[in-house]
Amino acid sequence: MISVKEAKNLISKHTKALNPVSIDLAKASGHILAADVYAQYDIPAFSQSSMDGYAIKFADREKELVLIGEMAAGTETDITIQNGETSRIFTGAPLPKGADTVVMQEKIIRADGRITIQDSNLKLGLNVRDKGSEIKAGALAMEKGSMLSAAAIGFLAGIGLNNLSVYPMPRAAIIVTGKELQQPGKMLGFGQVYESNSYSLSAALKHEGIEQITVYEADDNLQILKNVLQKAIAGNDVVLLTGGVSVGDYDFVIEAAAQCGIKQIFHKVKQKPGKPLFFGTIAEKLIFGLPGNPSSVLSCYYNYVLPSIKSLSNKVNNLMEIEAELTHPYSKPAGLAHFLKGRYDKGKVTPLNAQESYKLSSFAQANCLICLEEKVEHYEKGDVLTVMLFPY
Repeated sequence: MISVKEAKNLISKHTKALNPVSIDLAKASGHILAADVYAQYDIPAFSQSSMDGYAIKFADREKELVLIGEMAAGTETDITIQNGETSRIFTGAPLPKGADTVVMQEKIIRADGRITIQDSNLKLGLNVRDKGSEIKAGALAMEKGSMLSAAAIGFLAGIGLNNLSVYPMPRAAIIVTGKELQQPGKMLGFGQVYESNSYSLSAALKHEGIEQITVYEADDNLQILKNVLQKAIAGNDVVLLTGGVSVGDYDFVIEAAAQCGIKQIFHKVKQKPGKPLFFGTIAEKLIFGLPGNPSSVLSCYYNYVLPSIKSLSNKVNNLMEIEAELTHPYSKPAGLAHFLKGRYDKGKVTPLNAQESYKLSSFAQANCLICLEEKVEHYEKGDVLTVMLFPY
């Protein structure tokens, strides 16, 4: 067995970002840019008004001005104003030729086709968005490695881009093993339990923006599992198997992985829950053998799978680790790191009841994992320890 730290380091060492792909801007939200993006045009492409008002020559501000027309957003006809003239203008409309300033409509008196300005604070260029004031043609718009947030998507659309080079989200497969499993909504037969691991893992993957998720079922049979595993490897970047990673008579994951050509990086970690964790690679694809117990599955997901998924899409792992005070004493045997389901609130953390690996009820109430060190046996109330906050 290896330590938690060793396991995380080995996974990180064998994980690299997927090759960039070109996608439509409308589908790019949540991705990471794989190349610098440059503006193709001056934005705005013309000088425009930032509000409804009147376009003037600043030098004419103290004159009575003749109204000669109007400019609305989207107009296809230009206007030129001469000395002593003005044009009605609306927000976003091109500034007429000859004009250099826009007066707010509330700051004028209009009568008989003429206006008089009443704005002692008027300045040259006021209420005008200059051509290229957002960005100049050829300028760097966004750097490689930037997260494409909602604002970033809007900004890139606003400068005319519709296609980007990004790091793709990984394609994920979930293989559920065990002939005792029954689907929710159906009656349980003798010896059956409801299958929940594919549901929790799918929900966690979808939260990370992964849309291509395929769920497979495999009976407790070596050849069947091997066939399913080969199919999952062929079409996915990361494969998550649940169950079958121990050493029982019906645990075939390790042998099936070997027969599929998967290189074993490690098997078994000094931790509870999730000690039988398996990790391997094949053609730069990541294979995780997760224990079958639901709490073990999610503990391993947050500790090992989530960081690797972030790396595949070239994202920073946002699973926050902070320090918190323990609200009451807790003891455990030495030799294994423990991950307890807990509730964090205002700098303090409380271990929940039902810590057993087959119980998911406490996980459903938890907002963090409490990380207990491998060699430490007893923690006192008020001890400061590491807490891993869930991202949602």
